[in-house]
Amino acid sequence: MEARDLRVSDAEREHVGELLQRAVGQGMLSLGEFTERMDTALASKTRGELNSVLADLPGMQIAEEHRPAPKPFAAPTPQPTPRRVVQEHWGHGSGASDTLRGTMSTVTRKGPWNVPPSLRVSTRMSTVTLDFTQAVMSTQVVEIHVDDYCSTVTLIVPTEATVDLNRVETVAGSATNKVRTGPPYGPLHLVVSGKVRLGSVTAKHPFGSSIRRMFG
Repeated sequence: MEARDLRVSDAEREHVGELLQRAVGQGMLSLGEFTERMDTALASKTRGELNSVLADLPGMQIAEEHRPAPKPFAAPTPQPTPRRVVQEHWGHGSGASDTLRGTMSTVTRKGPWNVPPSLRVSTRMSTVTLDFTQAVMSTQVVEIHVDDYCSTVTLIVPTEATVDLNRVETVAGSATNKVRTGPPYGPLHLVVSGKVRLGSVTAKHPFGSSIRRMFG
């Protein structure tokens, strides 16, 4: 099998996304071209498809650690190894970091869902809504790490909650905080970090909460 026909991993697709982002910063690609090529990279299954988005970009190539290892000459056939089964648990307050993933998807958490102390949001071209108004909290402070391309991430928090978006890095995107920031003083404080590329992160109160406060 030729190298161009080998299957690619999520790490390789992410690496190519970073190269395309660098090309935008150097003026080699417009934002429209970046979006089109990013779509191709995320949908690519083989190395040939993935390399096609870098073909006309000088100096842009997949790093050595992301390239397939050369096939040894007359290597013995490896013995099959037992399959490792990884069971992922969602929101049991164990202290471990849980991960929400989505590609061209709608991801929603609302109602009495269990919120872990640390949450990772890894999304591509998705709509993510995390509603904390009725959530079951295991800690006062919740850390959220965002790793996103072209998605809309909305955090809905109770009126007494606080949110810190100062650690969010945006690349042709936005991070908007419509609620109170500062040190935690209520039952919930979100600390959001990570990188948003061509997307947005917004923290806000539920719809109509400002009107309810106005009229008591």
